Amino acid sequence: MEINTLIVDDEPLALDVLETYIQRMPELKLVKRCANAFEANEALSSHDVDLMFLDIQMPQLTGIDFIKTLKNPPLVIFTTAFPNYAIEGFELDAVDYLLKPISAERFMKAANKAIEQIKLRQSKQTGDQIDETEFIFVKADKKYVKVRYDDIIYIEGLKDYVIIKLHVGRVITLQTMKSLEDKLPAKIFKRIHRSYIINVDKINAIVGNMVEVLENGKAKHLPVGKNYRDDLLDMVQRNKL
Repeated sequence: MEINTLIVDDEPLALDVLETYIQRMPELKLVKRCANAFEANEALSSHDVDLMFLDIQMPQLTGIDFIKTLKNPPLVIFTTAFPNYAIEGFELDAVDYLLKPISAERFMKAANKAIEQIKLRQSKQTGDQIDETEFIFVKADKKYVKVRYDDIIYIEGLKDYVIIKLHVGRVITLQTMKSLEDKLPAKIFKRIHRSYIINVDKINAIVGNMVEVLENGKAKHLPVGKNYRDDLLDMVQRNKL
């Protein structure tokens, strides 16, 4: 995923610092540097911008006043040397507020917050489109078998084959886990291991590094891979009471 990024600041040194940080993050693509709000306005009209790092204290038009002129602004991270603007910045739904001089660690934290919001937005859009159907066709036994999402408990990868475990029976298909994962709605299915994709609705519990589901009326525990644990815990945090 490539996130088109704009930086707006009247200080050349601040622009240089932000550009350096952006270049270190592969998800971010710098589309333009702007010295004031008028240049930024022109850039927004000629580029698709997902994220804007915007200085507040600028001549002629402040960053806050500039945002108020935009009908559909991109996600914004405010940058400023003045902490007293923080409350007003967050009232405008800013992703974050960076106080100069901006450290690499603080920049990365704010950028990752924006990246996560953009991913969630795109995932929701993709999920809404896929929700028009509630099933998928997979090739098995020389025919295309219709599999309803709600019937899937989990999916297990085995070399070049994928086993789709259902409430009743299973379907074995010749394809990779990645190819199947890309076809499934992200709001329903989550990759928890190199070899496992889980139907989120079928999770009974999360115990340590294991996810518990019911298979044939009995509890079955599936491992959670180290590279997938943080995403799973984020889901838990967003939905816990």
